[in-house]
Amino acid sequence: MDEQPKSWLRRTRIFLSRLWPHPLAVGKKQIFLASLGAGIGLVLTSLLSHWMLGELNLWFVAPVGASAVLLFGVPASPLAQPWSVVGGNALSAFAGVTVSLLIPNPALACGVAACLAIVLMFQLRCLHPPGGAVALTAVIGGPAVQHLGYQFVLTPVLLNSATLALLAIIFNNLSGRRYPHPLAPEEVKPQPLSLPIPLTRTDLHEALQSGELLDIDEDDLQALLQRAEQIAERRLLNS
Repeated sequence: MDEQPKSWLRRTRIFLSRLWPHPLAVGKKQIFLASLGAGIGLVLTSLLSHWMLGELNLWFVAPVGASAVLLFGVPASPLAQPWSVVGGNALSAFAGVTVSLLIPNPALACGVAACLAIVLMFQLRCLHPPGGAVALTAVIGGPAVQHLGYQFVLTPVLLNSATLALLAIIFNNLSGRRYPHPLAPEEVKPQPLSLPIPLTRTDLHEALQSGELLDIDEDDLQALLQRAEQIAERRLLNS
């Protein structure tokens, strides 16, 4: 009788410990670059939007700010690539405007718009979390957004997204980061690890597909395992 309550308490303690934030494995230089890049990107995007449209689109600051965190904070993420931000935001805006025209109930329209936006982003390989906010903005953005209609997709959404993606390409490459991050087919891929059973890219791909979506691709995972192996080898040599 005593074992069952102890087991329940242990599982509860383990679950609660998962809520405690773990330290981020990132260097101070990368934190600085992420903050600086996002700040510069948002300032220039806002200025360009203000210059071209004649107004500062405050109702679009939130989605663009979220995109900036991904583009400059985690530029290696599949969710932060140029096509993800441009395609994801534009498709989400299109979904939001379309749904808002067809469904007058705001609560229902928000749910349908977000659902449709996610489906489109998955299908066209441009999953971008801020796209959800863009879809909702198209539905509940107020008279200014409703007055624009489908023009909202082009300006400010597509304009701001393309501008921010272009700035991310320039800034990240000047900072020594590979961006866009995925390796081209003709680029040299990381070599299989020297394990008892060598892991291939196909093995890693199958492993990634067998579970929930992780914010890493096969090449990055293999390169990470290689670096860990090299660190372990140095540790053994120095011990």
